[in-house]
Amino acid sequence: MTAKSLVTRRTVLAAAGLGAVGAAVAACSGGDSASENAGPAEPTVQVVFTPSLDSPDAPNPTDTFSVKAENGQLNPDIKLLNPNGKVVQGEMSDDQTTFTITEPLGYGSEYTWQGSAIGSDRVTAPVEGTFTTLTPESQINVVVNIGDGQEVGIAAPIILKFNATVDDKEAVEKALSVTTEPETEGAWAWLGEDNGSRVHWRPKDYWVPGTKVHMSADLYGVDHGGGAYGAADVTSDFGIGRSQIVKAESSSHQIVVVRDGAVLMTLPCSYGEGDLDRNVTRSGIHVVTEKYEDFYMSNPAAGYFNIRERFAVRISNNGEFIHANPETIGVQGSSNVTNGCINLSLENAQRYFDTAVYGDPVEVTGTRIELSEADGDIFDWIFDWDTWTGMSAIQGDPEQIDAPATPSGAPRSAAPAG
Repeated sequence: MTAKSLVTRRTVLAAAGLGAVGAAVAACSGGDSASENAGPAEPTVQVVFTPSLDSPDAPNPTDTFSVKAENGQLNPDIKLLNPNGKVVQGEMSDDQTTFTITEPLGYGSEYTWQGSAIGSDRVTAPVEGTFTTLTPESQINVVVNIGDGQEVGIAAPIILKFNATVDDKEAVEKALSVTTEPETEGAWAWLGEDNGSRVHWRPKDYWVPGTKVHMSADLYGVDHGGGAYGAADVTSDFGIGRSQIVKAESSSHQIVVVRDGAVLMTLPCSYGEGDLDRNVTRSGIHVVTEKYEDFYMSNPAAGYFNIRERFAVRISNNGEFIHANPETIGVQGSSNVTNGCINLSLENAQRYFDTAVYGDPVEVTGTRIELSEADGDIFDWIFDWDTWTGMSAIQGDPEQIDAPATPSGAPRSAAPAG
């Protein structure tokens, strides 16, 4: 090795050693560089919860629940857990900035957010926190009279029956909707309390045969007033069948069954004797609600109990039926002698029974007492249209839907009877 090479190598080693020492000195010195006191970098991403986790009011379980990353994105680990630790369904936005819950939550339950978000500086921030949904003082259930897939007659109303009193009827009615094909003009009306509130929807005129109907009662989370909230949503999808109307003029001593505008059958009968009010067949539009091949009837005022009657079609909850009665065959077609029912022969009762469906109208005329609210559940057609729409809890000038309707030609009372 030459002297020149040796010098060069020693110089390099010395320089390297000096650098190491210098680094050590710098590391141990008490200089005031800004980097010396710097802690972990603050994340630039901000996490925003909807509803806010620090809100003093418990959120409604049907509110929109979401978490949003501002100045960053949410990581795929984002989730909301229910009290049992199960993941609640949710959906991430395309830009990964917002995660929104897509299913209703439960009443009075604690939920927990988990996950993380990351900013453009690549620093993550936790997504964490809990909230508890509101706890109603009580919950109100509702049932609907027409089931999915059912085919009903042209006079059938939609009936929602609540198991308690609804104080805020306007709020509840706003959560109800009826859509039809073809479009049909109709309205909701609140009727008298019957171990709970009830609201009916009926068309202005009889339904058009073949109409398809969807009813939606989005009542879960709706404040019914008085601390009560809806327990569940209810829907019904059903159809309107053929048009069948019973024309029942008492002085004729017969009923005429009209199917799709043509006479299907004319049957001799006997109506209520009418000597006492309880023996008067009520005038007005009745609606078929039930039918029984065998039915045991009792009328304490008339002195009979558990009498077996055949092919009984109920047309009112006041005890009015169209049914077979062999004891009145001798006067059917000539005299009215019953306790208010419409009596037919056994053969004719079965003929009519086989054609009747829920919602068929039975138009009784010519008697001295009108059908009224006192006579049962379905007395919707005693009201003229202005009176009916005035029984809605939502007053004003709502948009009306014009649609073809089947003219009934039936008598109408100008105001509620009774």
